[in-house]
Amino acid sequence: MRTNHEIDYIIRGEEMQCVEIELDPNETVIAEPGAFMYMDEAIQMETIFGDGSTQSGGGLFNKLFSAGKRLLTGENLFMTAYTHQGYGKANVAFASPYPGKIIPLDLYQLGGKIICQKDSFLCAAKGAAVGIEFQRKLGTGLFGGEGFIMQKIEGDGMAFCHAGGHIIERTLNPGEVVKVDTGCIVAYTQTIDYDIQFVGGIKNTFFGGEGVFFATLRGPGKIWLQTLPISRLASRVLAYGSVGGRKEEGGILGGLGNLFDGDGI
Repeated sequence: MRTNHEIDYIIRGEEMQCVEIELDPNETVIAEPGAFMYMDEAIQMETIFGDGSTQSGGGLFNKLFSAGKRLLTGENLFMTAYTHQGYGKANVAFASPYPGKIIPLDLYQLGGKIICQKDSFLCAAKGAAVGIEFQRKLGTGLFGGEGFIMQKIEGDGMAFCHAGGHIIERTLNPGEVVKVDTGCIVAYTQTIDYDIQFVGGIKNTFFGGEGVFFATLRGPGKIWLQTLPISRLASRVLAYGSVGGRKEEGGILGGLGNLFDGDGI
């Protein structure tokens, strides 16, 4: 028997998706602040400390500790719970914050635990515990970058993560290894072994443009990868919009382009 609330859902859209969740009376879904899109009148919204899971019960100290760990992943101390307090069915929807896809994760079918990037969690059925996952190996701690501190979602209900661009879902066989940019990892099951590997080679290190280290994911287990990490998108936007306007592609031609665009006036 599942302990998390059982919810139905529909994912709408293509590039800017939202997940519409159907709640029965007294069912609840929890979500990150800022993810809310719309809800029916019968649904009541309540701000809660931490994730509201039964695992974080047991006194004020445990709740403070559980919520405080979320600060290390860059998340808010509080989450929002949406409960259907009427009759029949009622819907509430949550939207992803940037172009990409929403990934439905049935924690019951995935071994009760998913490890994901620290900014990818969107919402989940009440009862799911959202905490912090430290990578225990020294290499991942020193060179893991975005993959060092991650979130873990534990429970036996539905959870939803969002990612940038397109999603690649792969099932790795025992001993099978895939090498990935750390920012492209969205989530993986707890049976996956995560490590950091040196790229190797002087030319690769200094001129490869892909960083000095990448992640290795070893099976068995399931992984979800994204084609456009938000950090990569943000860095390109900042580089293009740095002081002086856009980059002067082609020197004189770049200046002419600025002039015709109105930037040189």
